Amino acid sequence: MSAVRPPGEDTDVPAFCRALGVPGLADVHVHFLPPRLLRRVWEYFDAAGPLVGTAWPIRYRWPDERRVAHLRELGVRAFTALAYAHRPRMAADLNAWTLEFARATPGCLPSATFYPEPGVADYVAAALGAGARVFKVHLQVGGFPADEPRLRPVWGLLAEAGVPVVVHAGHAPVATAHTGPQPFGELLARHPALTAIVAHLGAPDYEPFLDLAETYERVTLDTTMAFTPFFERLTPFPSHALPRLRALGLAGRSSWAAISRTSPTPTPSRSQAWCGWGWASNGCARSAGRTRRACSGSRSPARRPPSGSAGCREITPARQGARPPGPRHDRWSADLRRRPVTKASP
Repeated sequence: MSAVRPPGEDTDVPAFCRALGVPGLADVHVHFLPPRLLRRVWEYFDAAGPLVGTAWPIRYRWPDERRVAHLRELGVRAFTALAYAHRPRMAADLNAWTLEFARATPGCLPSATFYPEPGVADYVAAALGAGARVFKVHLQVGGFPADEPRLRPVWGLLAEAGVPVVVHAGHAPVATAHTGPQPFGELLARHPALTAIVAHLGAPDYEPFLDLAETYERVTLDTTMAFTPFFERLTPFPSHALPRLRALGLAGRSSWAAISRTSPTPTPSRSQAWCGWGWASNGCARSAGRTRRACSGSRSPARRPPSGSAGCREITPARQGARPPGPRHDRWSADLRRRPVTKASP
């Protein structure tokens, strides 16, 4: 097997993908927001607000046009414009903005959101009719349970349509009463055909969310920020679970992220993390392909790869002596499980 070294700089990412035989990237976790809301979100992260709980620098604090151009320079061919509502009477207006952003931005997937409120099924149906191909909900920021009664027809509508929804269901960065694998698992039990993408691998409860992805065929894990120095300092991924995650990647059931409106880490750091522990080129290609299929409305299941790693390339860790993260003291994860907080609006 030939060795491929992960990129050291953003400009190295396209060559890295070519060396792996990956023709392009599909990024399912990119946020674009109306300017006023974006300023408020950045201010919230700058202040390490109650739902952030730690210093969180913004790496790509750029205008929308520059971030779109940067995505294209990285080789990202399709990306989302994820927004999410944290209060009533907000989601429909966000959908109008994100759908118009997608119409004006080649490569951007029409994106939408929803919130438990009167009329939610109507404006979700309207967004689907307007071409929405991916939705986003943030259970931590929104402060509502996934199985809230007013959302049950919405989940059913999305499951029937085969349109994926990116769900921030994990406790990180600060736990609330509605985050974690148990409430999300109860949602999947009610809607087993739902195409769901779990943000951030469900951190810090990685293994329970792996259980859900292995149980429900249409559940995918989003690796945004996972394995980066920032996340490993706060909530390290257990090394013994890496083979399970790799198997999902080879089956096309994990997704990658390049730049986010609140990312604290540069793209090469996430590329190294996603691929640096022996992730195969087949895994990258299958994940990108499944993301494109899901967001185009195709309901064809991803094919599972044959056993072994034939046809895959070895990826050399970026630094000498690098090794998969091992178990160590995880104070942040313990704090997440201990301290549910009241809702605070970013």
